Amino acid sequence: MTSFTQYFTDGGNFMWPILGIFFIGLGFVVERLLFLWNGFRFDEKFASKVADEVSSKGLEAGIQTCSEGMGPVPNLCLSALERSDHGPEEAEKSLDNSGMIEMASMEKNMTWISFCIATAPMLGFLGTVVGMIAAFNDIKMANDISPAVVAGGISIALLTTAFGLIVAVILQLLQNLCLYFIDIQIVSMQKSSILILDSIKEKLRTKS
Repeated sequence: MTSFTQYFTDGGNFMWPILGIFFIGLGFVVERLLFLWNGFRFDEKFASKVADEVSSKGLEAGIQTCSEGMGPVPNLCLSALERSDHGPEEAEKSLDNSGMIEMASMEKNMTWISFCIATAPMLGFLGTVVGMIAAFNDIKMANDISPAVVAGGISIALLTTAFGLIVAVILQLLQNLCLYFIDIQIVSMQKSSILILDSIKEKLRTKS
């Protein structure tokens, strides 16, 4: 059985840039997954804890707890609590602004992953075209159109297309995993926003 290394070698020079694109895309994917995974440590349960502290101990206690957290939910809660002295409307507006910033932060580098997904198969197709040109030149030089000459050249040329598509499929699956994690955190942010805003309104109501 032919090994992957042999297929890679037979594919020619275009296999190397496709491999490079794969590692670049994989690097961005790993960075995103680590970033998003850290955010799962502080979800709506953390926001519920902050809301309880605001209700029982006051706004300053909630701010102190938020400063000890890390990720979209603690940042959202902190931004709302820091503006709570200006009223619930200002706190809600701060939540909206902070939410947009956090969403942009979560989607950072996703464009580069998409770029790698699109580039890998295009490089594969280009490698195939170049390989086909070389194969037909070999046929011309051999002055023979026997199946052995034609099939061998075309088979080698198609290896770059296959490799490019494999890289694109792997990166696409990993990108979808990142998007799934982002969707989960967006839902968590929305639930957390409701919890913290309700606690601020309740605390300001009791103060007055």
